[in-house]
Amino acid sequence: MRRGPKKAVVAVAASILTAAYHMLQRGTLYEDLGPHYFDRRDQAKVAKRLIRRLEELGLHVEVRAAS
Repeated sequence: MRRGPKKAVVAVAASILTAAYHMLQRGTLYEDLGPHYFDRRDQAKVAKRLIRRLEELGLHVEVRAAS
């Protein structure tokens, strides 16, 4: 989006071609990973990013594990 619509189209096309290549190579069908795939994949990284964002907004953050 920030780099312009033409580059965005090429980036999406490259993603589609990569997915199609791997599907054909492995002989598998497309399987949607879901909207929260990357959040579940590396929860520590997501937490660190969100904490940093809150601190940039001027909030003090104290993290404790849920009980």
